[in-house]
Formats: sequence, C-alpha cells, structure tokens
Amino acid sequence: MTTFHAVVWMDHSEAHVLMFDREHVEAQRIKARSHHTLKHGHVSADKDFFKQVAQALEGASEILVTGPAKAKIEFRDYCKHNAHAVDKAIVDVIASDHPTDAQVVAMARQYFLKYDQQAADPSQR
Repeated sequence: MTTFHAVVWMDHSEAHVLMFDREHVEAQRIKARSHHTLKHGHVSADKDFFKQVAQALEGASEILVTGPAKAKIEFRDYCKHNAHAVDKAIVDVIASDHPTDAQVVAMARQYFLKYDQQAADPSQR
C-alpha cells in the first residue's frame, strides 16, 4: 500500500503505528522489550523500541505522533538524532489519552485534512 500519512500513538510500553490512505489502514503494534530506565526521576523508553517504531514509519510522507506521556517527545528527539527521514516527516506531536486505533485514525484524518488545507493556502504559511 502506498501511504501518504501515518500516525503513531505511543507510550513507554507500546506503539500503535497506523499507515493510511483514503481507503485503507495498515496497523502495526510494537511492544517495548526491555524495562524502562529511570532517568533524572522520569521513565525513559529504550532506544531499541524507538528504532523499531522509526523503522515501521519509514516511507511515510507525513507523520503525526501522539500519546499520553513523554514518550512521544523522546521519540521525536530520538528521530532528530538517529532517524532523519522520519524526523523530516513528523509534522506534529500532540497529546492524547488512550483511544482505540479507529479513534486514532479518525483524529489523524481530521488533523491531516486541516494540515493539508493550510499547506495548500499560501496565506497560512
């Protein structure tokens, strides 16, 4: 499937990678294999987990990252240093609770509809 958009919902224990186009959705769940490390009093996800998530997102043109905790911010930072193509495709990082995969895709479709409209309007740049 050729996808244009992707959304990943993540916390420190798992990620739901959802690649989609107008008609199809491809879902993949990635579980963190190791225990989280405590860094400066905060839980931090392991780098192998982030690497697997980044690999699952390769090829997506635009990526929305969401989730309830700091893992989404740590993932973005990981991509800046280790997965440059994914980093360039990340358009936003937003907070969300624990929605179903269908709710995540619906939220992402709505987000990208607005994003695409703004990108097409030169006055919004």
